[in-house]
Amino acid sequence: MYNNHDKEALEIEALNLIDRADELLAKGKGKQAIDLYEKAAQKYLDLGGYIKLDQLYIKIASIISKFKNNIQALYRLKSIIRKTEQLDLKEISAKLLTRLGDLSYRMKDYGTAGEAWKKAANHLLKIDFDDDDFIGTSAKLLLKAGEALERTKTNKNEGERLILKAVMLFNKMDNLYKTEEKRALKLLNLEDYEAAANKYIAISNYFQKAFNNIGHLTDESDRIEVIKNAKSRLLHLQAEYVLVAALCLRASKKREFNPEIKELGQESLELLKKSIDLLKSVFNSDEVEKDKEDLLRITFDTMLISVVNEMLGQKEVNPIEYLLSNINNKKLIKKIKESTFFKLTERIEKLGIQESLENLTKAHLGHLNKVKNTLIPHFT
Repeated sequence: MYNNHDKEALEIEALNLIDRADELLAKGKGKQAIDLYEKAAQKYLDLGGYIKLDQLYIKIASIISKFKNNIQALYRLKSIIRKTEQLDLKEISAKLLTRLGDLSYRMKDYGTAGEAWKKAANHLLKIDFDDDDFIGTSAKLLLKAGEALERTKTNKNEGERLILKAVMLFNKMDNLYKTEEKRALKLLNLEDYEAAANKYIAISNYFQKAFNNIGHLTDESDRIEVIKNAKSRLLHLQAEYVLVAALCLRASKKREFNPEIKELGQESLELLKKSIDLLKSVFNSDEVEKDKEDLLRITFDTMLISVVNEMLGQKEVNPIEYLLSNINNKKLIKKIKESTFFKLTERIEKLGIQESLENLTKAHLGHLNKVKNTLIPHFT
């Protein structure tokens, strides 16, 4: 333990080191300045002066970011981050990781950038999950992480997941909708169909809110297609929950719900069309690699249009024609037609749902998968 005299002496030493480092920095001697700043930081570590540490490490990170040798800059920055993480200095680590992400992104090292921003977000959330500032900053970092990982070949799906998580977090519904979904499923298993339908409608409204607010989460992105994809996924999820709500009411076998079933079916249909339109516009961009998961989603939405048509007893939209319209890429069309859900759509269109129930039961139907054994018999 240090007595007051020792503490004063250590702080004077640290301040002297900072003054000398500032002088070196003014002369353009950044590397030598960093060495002294790090020595000063160690003095404050010995004193437990974490507030001053924050300022020092951010100053060091700022100098490092200007290194002409980017590899050396990354090495020095990662070394400091390891130290702050060992000391469990979450907020300082988050700031430094954000810098690391910025530097890596400029170097077009999108994998390192994405992982750094994701880690920074997680550090902030561990400090205080209920703090609006931390939540907002974390959501933006997760969005940036998702956009960066979307640019990689190996982590595209993780990128999409992080973008969706960012949107859900920003709207404070990351865990809320999952809890509500469990309640809805419990009500459905208890055959309280009306209450279950109301829960699913409430969940769909969360995704509507997220869709409306996504513009507040991001500045004008240089990856517009990434945001379009995120919007498409939110519409897809909203459409699924609206459709499940309609099927819950249909399962009740109460004719008084027929107008609401029709209204919900129509709403689901419009959401599915919008989701497909957004994803098609993403596919038509030369900048975007066609992802297998996205192909599955667009054909799944197409199949759901067939389901809605059957439920409503009228064919307002030809799902296959709607999907394939305005797609001129022959290779993409071939991939779409090879999809399980495209083939299932063709079967429903040709034979109807009754003749396709076994195939629907075997297929993985997204959020419908959790309720399909209860609701599939009520598709018609």
